[in-house]
Amino acid sequence: MWNRSSKPKRSPRPKRKQREKRYTLEIDGLSVEVVRKDIKNLYLRLQPPDGAVRASVPWRLGDEAVRQMVNARAEWIREHQERFAQRPSRPVTECRSGEIHAFEGRGHRLEVVEIAGRSRVQVGYGDGVITMTVGLGTSRATREAALERWYRRELAQRIPRLVVHWEPILGVSVAEWRIRKMKTRWGTCNTQVRRIWLGLELMKRTPACLEYVVVHEMVHLLERSHNARFWGLMDTFLPDWREQKAALSRPLAEGLDSGAQMSTCSEEADEGEETSREPEPQRGQRSLWV
Repeated sequence: MWNRSSKPKRSPRPKRKQREKRYTLEIDGLSVEVVRKDIKNLYLRLQPPDGAVRASVPWRLGDEAVRQMVNARAEWIREHQERFAQRPSRPVTECRSGEIHAFEGRGHRLEVVEIAGRSRVQVGYGDGVITMTVGLGTSRATREAALERWYRRELAQRIPRLVVHWEPILGVSVAEWRIRKMKTRWGTCNTQVRRIWLGLELMKRTPACLEYVVVHEMVHLLERSHNARFWGLMDTFLPDWREQKAALSRPLAEGLDSGAQMSTCSEEADEGEETSREPEPQRGQRSLWV
């Protein structure tokens, strides 16, 4: 005979994540975009190109917490917004001959060669020139994609050498590395699976900058947090890391050896994005923010 006590108990349903909620607050003359989501901490970020203020806020905190943080950071916000205003705007390009594109921290002139017959795209470089061979009438999107694939291949050739070089020095082992386009970070490290991700835009920076980011992410396998021990390890293994970090924080055009104005076909990483508190990464993952 069935009775209520014999009814099997249901396991509790997992809590559903709340969707993000966005709205704007006016605080002391500043327009602040508020994004509420499932995170632990409140942080502010100034976004290119004009230093727009965004606050990422956990659901547990009210608007008053946002107002207090913005008021406390008001001087910091305006100082960095002035820096954004002083940065030169990037030219709109078509991936055509004569444009200057960055590669390993130097400006290279793009030379597009159109050929008859079957359409093909090849990219090579030498003597300060990036040469792209394409079929007649190749679209900008095709040229742009070809240039991006070339950057990716070049970066993929350099990463393994750096990882193999630094593994015995640091006493760590990287299980896997990957490349992806990043808009606000140069790299990340998932310490649980020992995987590092590196931003595609690093191929446009100097070899020293690339090495700094690789070492930074690998050091997270020794120390997960950005604490005194982490920076002490960086001082020990890569004493000039501050110089490379400063170089990464500058707009790319300022550091080109050719002195020419840099052009870009693909979407750039958000260089110079400023944050007053490091965003909460996924569990086991650490990030190097721009």
